[in-house]
Amino acid sequence: MTDHVITLSRPVGPKGLDLIAAAGYPYWPPRLPAQPIFYPVTNEESAKEISIQWNVPASGVGFVTRFSGKKSFMDRYENHQVGGENHTEWRISAEDLDERNDNIMGLIEIIGEYK
Repeated sequence: MTDHVITLSRPVGPKGLDLIAAAGYPYWPPRLPAQPIFYPVTNEESAKEISIQWNVPASGVGFVTRFSGKKSFMDRYENHQVGGENHTEWRISAEDLDERNDNIMGLIEIIGEYK
């Protein structure tokens, strides 16, 4: 049986992107102790806004990534609206990140860079 695929986006700063790139773009690096939740967002526009508002001021550049994963895995998590209508995200515990990574289909792509 083939699992359905869902596309997710995620804003990242240069340090996060360096960790993803060093591994060859196959998975998300472990969360830092102060980051107990992994927040992929449901759309590119929301990731772009977050990257511009948070990553650019913090480090001078922000990136938007896109990746695909198994819908059956994402269905375990509630989708949260965190602002405007297009600001929706999943909240995945850092403890579940290895399993999240096991459910990525393909590679993580960079789809935007903002300065």
